[in-house]
Amino acid sequence: MDNVLIIDKPSGMTSHDAVDFIRRKLKIKKVGHCGTLDPMATGVLVILLDKATKLSAKLSCSDKEYICTMELGKATDTQDATGKIIDRAETSGISRDTIEEVILSFKGKQKQVPPMVSAKHYKGKRLYSLARKGIEVEREPKDIEIKDIEIIEIEVPLARFRVSCSKGTYIRTLCHDIGKKLGCGAHMVNLNRIRSGEFHIKDAIQLSSL
Repeated sequence: MDNVLIIDKPSGMTSHDAVDFIRRKLKIKKVGHCGTLDPMATGVLVILLDKATKLSAKLSCSDKEYICTMELGKATDTQDATGKIIDRAETSGISRDTIEEVILSFKGKQKQVPPMVSAKHYKGKRLYSLARKGIEVEREPKDIEIKDIEIIEIEVPLARFRVSCSKGTYIRTLCHDIGKKLGCGAHMVNLNRIRSGEFHIKDAIQLSSL
């Protein structure tokens, strides 16, 4: 069982929940994953079994690819649809050409500030645990790269696009930053990871089939 298992993670389950499920189902003590997916997100979750857990550092550094749906006109405190709306703005005056231009402008190397609701550490504590207590701390911007963005559909206030990016890129923060640049706010409403490194969604299996 020293192997790599590609899971199509369902929405509503944390990456840790998926690991626990597989550990119980396959009766294996050593199970890990490469690249956390938010609970609301779906798609490729690379699971490592037994001795394959030694590959974690190598596989976690791989590029990722997503299909994302973003809603303009509403900003939330989590930068996705699970959060509380903290700002609203009119979107009727924003053209589809402008939206497309701004989305594509994020292609390339840049700095990105991690969201408060994330698994990153701050003085030994996870940021999300501080966020739950209403505490916000200053986060250091991280180097990321948006390697490619392809517009799939724009139907204001919704925009759907495919994005290929480096490890550590937060797609909901990308949506938030796009909304900020457009001046209307935005948040992520749907996210599907279709690739993690060399592993594609077509290679993934459903948890129910284990």
